[in-house]
Amino acid sequence: MPEIEELHYITSIENISSIMKHGILCHNDVQKLDHIDISMDEVQQRRANKKVPNGLDLHDYANLYFDAHNPMLSKRRQQNSNLCILRIDNRVLNLEGVVLSDRNASSDYVRFSGYPDGLSNLDFETIFGPFWTSDDPFEYLSKKSIKCAEVLVPKLVNPAMITGAYVYSRTAGQKLIKAGFSLPITIKNSMFF
Repeated sequence: MPEIEELHYITSIENISSIMKHGILCHNDVQKLDHIDISMDEVQQRRANKKVPNGLDLHDYANLYFDAHNPMLSKRRQQNSNLCILRIDNRVLNLEGVVLSDRNASSDYVRFSGYPDGLSNLDFETIFGPFWTSDDPFEYLSKKSIKCAEVLVPKLVNPAMITGAYVYSRTAGQKLIKAGFSLPITIKNSMFF
């Protein structure tokens, strides 16, 4: 089992000022603020009807990825110069009520579990693997979902847990600085597509 050095949150650079003030909010709470939503409607519709066993509605969790180099970011590749990946301190895992999902939390086949016990349910080879392709269509869909395994944090991730950001290019880095981001910024286009 690999060391989880950090977690990731994909967002529009235009949301940074709000995130640094309010934190990374759950879907239900962020709807009350002016923001740029980069999520996919069909996924949000599935998430809207899902409840985490012994927990909250899925939309009442802020969701982080183990690895942002995933299908969600791939879908938004045309927006690379307007996106950033926030780096989240791994201590977020120790917060009360945190839930792990072994694949995209909207999946019909997802397994939810607590931390640290739930780590044994995670397929880290797929989660941290560079690709999720397969000639077998069923294996492809499964790997695609597993690659998007999540850490669900009740209500919000405090801005103090943000340690830095990855961006695709120098241009994106400049936009991030202009948005008021003062933490370390790393240009790492290999994280993007």
